[in-house]
Amino acid sequence: MAWPFSSSGARRIDRVVAVDLGTLQTKAVHVQSKGERLVLGGFVIQDAPKADPKSGENIEGLINHIKGVFKALGEPTRNVVVSLGVTEAFVRHAELPPMPIAEMRQVLRLNSKVYLQQDFADHVFDCSIVVPRAPANGDKRPGSAPVGLQKQRVLVGGTRRQKLEALKNVCRGAGLVPYHFTPGMIEPLNALEHAEAGVFSKEVVAVVDLGYKHTVISLLDKGELAMNRVVPIGGEQVTASLAEAMGIVPAEAEGIKVGMAAEVQPQLEIALSNLGRELRASIDFFESHHDLRVSQVFLSGGAARNEVMVRILQSELTLPCKTWNPAGRLELALSSEHQSRLAESAPQLAVAVGAAVAAF
Repeated sequence: MAWPFSSSGARRIDRVVAVDLGTLQTKAVHVQSKGERLVLGGFVIQDAPKADPKSGENIEGLINHIKGVFKALGEPTRNVVVSLGVTEAFVRHAELPPMPIAEMRQVLRLNSKVYLQQDFADHVFDCSIVVPRAPANGDKRPGSAPVGLQKQRVLVGGTRRQKLEALKNVCRGAGLVPYHFTPGMIEPLNALEHAEAGVFSKEVVAVVDLGYKHTVISLLDKGELAMNRVVPIGGEQVTASLAEAMGIVPAEAEGIKVGMAAEVQPQLEIALSNLGRELRASIDFFESHHDLRVSQVFLSGGAARNEVMVRILQSELTLPCKTWNPAGRLELALSSEHQSRLAESAPQLAVAVGAAVAAF
């Protein structure tokens, strides 16, 4: 499901560093392809640079930050994949006439309002054709539509051209070669397909990525993205609610949320109730609209490391909730110390791992 918003994607590579630029933390992984095997050679989680309070941009700081991330990984390659956050890129379903993907990009650039019901001026687009599970003619070639269809279902990814060019310049300023730029909201699905292939292809599941400012819920019907939604509630809002309920400052509430969750479970249940209701409403809408039943929920993101929060969300959603390891089927070329850290940090790496896996 990778969308290569970059001409460099035509090159074949055998290793890549995928970078997830989060609001609070940057997550990066180094993955190498060895034939049929994918090997995790390293990972890094570092505090993100602060944005300029006036412009919101800190280009020089970001360049130095990316250099530091690569240095921490041992500078294994110059090839970089960058995921774009939910405020920087979108993913939508659309119906377009059968045509090559290159033409789809052009059509969307000129007529985004017609096909996406919104005017996306000065955006860059890419597409992934949703191939029917059992097309009558058996034609599943990428870039082609089943014969006889007047329109075809397409997943469209888009981002602002200015943002894309700025990130390209950041990569080049850090001495790197940008390989792909992809919508981050799709990457946990790529990671799930690799890590949990059987469940991904055979079950109806929800994938929930718990971020700092937003939570993304994706509903999968046997490997096909049927619905996705960005909920404007994340760890920041949960911490603020906890702080208000306990009459303490957010910094103190964050420490309690991370280190003493069991002791403040009643307050956490209140803080998580809004998010739980929003996620439950998304699942209810999907189930009624598609006449399907979700079997389980896969949780990723920093909050997914918190067992108490997972139990609370499971109670709110009335569905089995599972924290999973996006690197579960990657071979590990890590020291014992880093393997131990990976076991603790894995839920945070879903976007980065998904972006790396999709690059191959």
